[in-house]
This record gives sequence, C-alpha cells and structure tokens, in this order.
Amino acid sequence: MSSREHQVPLPNASYVSEVKGTCSALRESQKIDVSTTAIKRLLFSPSFCSSFKRVSGYHGLNFPLNFPSVLSEVNFLSVLSLLNFGSGYRVPLHRQTGRGAWDGIRALMFGLYLSSSTGQGDLLSAKGMQTISEQQIADLMSINLYVEQPHSEIPEMSIGTIGGPLYDFVKLIATTLRETGQILEDLGDPNLGTFVVRSLRKVDAANNSADPNAAVHTTLRQLVGAFPAFRDMAIIDEQPVYCFKKALFLIHAIVIRFGIRNTLPFPLPNSSQIPVFTDNVLPSILVHLGVVDLSRSTAHGLHAIFPDASDKAKVNSHLALPPPLPNSNPQTGPDSKKLFPTEGPVLNEEQAYILRAAALDACERIVQVARTLDEDSLQADQKWIQNITLPELDLWLWAVAKDRADYRVLERFVLRDTVFF
Repeated sequence: MSSREHQVPLPNASYVSEVKGTCSALRESQKIDVSTTAIKRLLFSPSFCSSFKRVSGYHGLNFPLNFPSVLSEVNFLSVLSLLNFGSGYRVPLHRQTGRGAWDGIRALMFGLYLSSSTGQGDLLSAKGMQTISEQQIADLMSINLYVEQPHSEIPEMSIGTIGGPLYDFVKLIATTLRETGQILEDLGDPNLGTFVVRSLRKVDAANNSADPNAAVHTTLRQLVGAFPAFRDMAIIDEQPVYCFKKALFLIHAIVIRFGIRNTLPFPLPNSSQIPVFTDNVLPSILVHLGVVDLSRSTAHGLHAIFPDASDKAKVNSHLALPPPLPNSNPQTGPDSKKLFPTEGPVLNEEQAYILRAAALDACERIVQVARTLDEDSLQADQKWIQNITLPELDLWLWAVAKDRADYRVLERFVLRDTVFF
C-alpha cells in the first residue's frame, strides 16, 4: 500500500460511526449540497418508483458453483471482495474484453476457483495467492498484456511491448493477492475465509449491544486492522475520511448469502444500517440525478467536473421513465458497432475521496428523508418508500446505472492506481 495509507490513523471509536461521521463532515466542509428538495424529487420520480423494487435485488452474488463447504464459499466471497476494484480501468476493459471491472473480477474468481478444484493447486489459499503470476491473471481475465509500439528504427513496423493500463491493473491484482496471502500465512490462516469466519464468531456479543452497528464494527475492525487492501481511508485537508468500501461489501455479501439459511453456520451482523459501498458509480449517478450538487465545491475544482449536472432538462430526463429504445431490432453482424462506455473525468485521489464521501453521506440523508415522510400524504403505492434501507439504495444506484441505456452512457469519474474501488 502507499505511504499515504500508513499516515492515516485507524478509527479510535466505532468504525461504522467514523465512516458515517467523517464522510458527512467532509461533504459539508467541501460545500457539497444534498438538499431535501432534491432527495424528494428523486424518491418520487418515475425512474425511482418504477425500478427500485425490481433493480435493488440485483446483488450479483449468485454463482453457478458447487462449493464443497461453507468455508469454501466464505473464502470465495472474501477474495472476491478483496479484489472488488478496478473501476478506473472500465473503458479499456470493455474495449479489450467486453466486460467491466466487476464482471472481469468475477471471471477471474471463477477461473481461480475452477483451476484450484482441478488439481492445479489451491490458488485461493494463502500460499496459492502468493504464487499467482501476472500472466495467469491476464489469461483468466482474457487480457492481452502487450501493446503495439512503433519500431524505433523500421518505419511502418510495430512491436508488441508489455505495458498499458490493463497491465497496471493486473499488477495491482497480483500485488494485492500476494500481500494478503503473506499476511494470512504470517497469521497462521490457510485462507482469507478462515480469518473472516473467526472474525464473525466474535459477533454474538456485539449483536446484543444497543448500537445496531456494533456487530458490523466488530468484523470491520478485524478486516481493516489486518489487511492494508481493506484500509480505504485518507487525510483530506487535514480531515480523516474513512470509506472501507470493500470490507463493508464483504460483510454484507456474507449476510446476503448466508442470512437466508434456516440454520446459520456462524453469527451474522445486522447489516440493514451498514454504510453504502461507495465507489465511482454512486457519486457519479447521484450527481447526474441532481441529488449531489457540486456547484459550490470549488476548493478542489469539483464544481467543474460534470458540466452538464446543472442542466435541469437533463436531470429531469434522467428522473423520468427511460426513453424507448430507438431500434428494437439492432443490426448485427460485421458492420454493426458495439457501443463502448466513454471515459469520464479523470480525478486525483483527493477529489475521488471527497466525491465518494459525499455519496455515502447523501445516501444516509436519502434514507433519513424517506423515513420521515408524512405517511398521511403518501399514496398507497408510495408507502414502501419509507422503508428503504441503505443496502437496498446502494444496490439500486449501482444496478440502475447498468439497467437503463441512457444511464449506461452517463460519465463516471475515473481514478486509476487504487485497490479500493
């Protein structure tokens, strides 16, 4: 991890409270507005009301794999969450593989799991994670690590040279796996799932606390304290900010997968009030939907990064029902062109943390406003809005960005060289 990460102190209070509190403080200090009017406009919009119940269930955590044990599935989820980053490489990934970062990491995980189950060594074990090469990762993700460069002496000739943004992405994956594998081996754990299950077994006492997030805090503190790849935190303008996106995602993923069982294999925290898993999608979509207002946030230049965000007509079109597809029978074949996503504004680390913090706090505000709606003023088919949860809202924002064709083309900000989102 970077030297910057080592300069940020770990929270000295509840990790969940520190995530919510520091993100709120940073949003306010950076003059990013999230008004009640804008929130209600979203909550009662045709887009939100027509898609929330359907789309907020798309968690992407159902896998066509036959896990031999609970521990095997926990380990799979744990490594998947550890590697849940790469959003900054979305465009080159789509152009080369036809998949974005999340689907690319899922493909990698399937490959690692299937390779491990066919006698090629357990690549998802602590030892196996340390042996994985960049080329193995690239092969499993269908990534070509070579880029064409003009020959220095022969005109009109090019040579393949290893490099490019996807090589950087693959190196980040390999480094994260090796570092985590080494830590696990030092701890005496055969894999990451073993560490996670041990952390979850400490949840029982916390579940009896008056603090509804105490059990999440217990597991979160264990993950963040042990593994640098989960220490998603920074100092911005002398203010600490904690996001912990991947660790929070892991905790909720385990609740989703195992909370539906009649008999729990281990204690589970209550994740209904867990902070959202803030990445580049949530803040970008919330800006485009008119909820996060950057117009006064000039200190780090955020007011200028999405110039169309203040266009009321565009905001209103995003909040309306999706437009009909222009051609229900698109041309296929060699002459058809696949639409690739376009690169959004490229940000620095400070700008990215500010936006991610603003989105996390905006989601807290959205749920708060929904809870305090006047029930008597709601129509019968609107009363469900009062009961939306933070995880549901997170999943809706993330999934609806792919669900609507006009949302898929909306720009998302870009930050590369990070293992946090």
